[in-house]
Amino acid sequence: QVQLVESGGGLVQPGGSLGLSCAASGGVFSPATLGWYRQSPGKEREWVTSTGPYGRTMYADSVKGRFTISRDNAKNTVSLQMNSLRPEDTAVYYCYYRHHAQYWGRGTQVTVSS
Repeated sequence: QVQLVESGGGLVQPGGSLGLSCAASGGVFSPATLGWYRQSPGKEREWVTSTGPYGRTMYADSVKGRFTISRDNAKNTVSLQMNSLRPEDTAVYYCYYRHHAQYWGRGTQVTVSS
């Protein structure tokens, strides 16, 4: 059973930056795909970004150029650096792990507001 624990959410002003981190345990890390989804109130969960086992990264158009995903296979962590944040980025951000099965973290709230 893979467990994922997110950290780093909070309140930030528009235009600001915030970093999220997700620590994984209980599974093999290097061959897994890791990434982030987000969900705003009243909306469906939306894929944000992912990083594959060979380091290939992908981003949703809405965050491309502003968000950066990175992984540390030695520490079993995946991070998300969010810059130039907008009010529409406000959501609960969920880390996920996928290797034969998909697992989710419990989420961390990000609020972008002045």
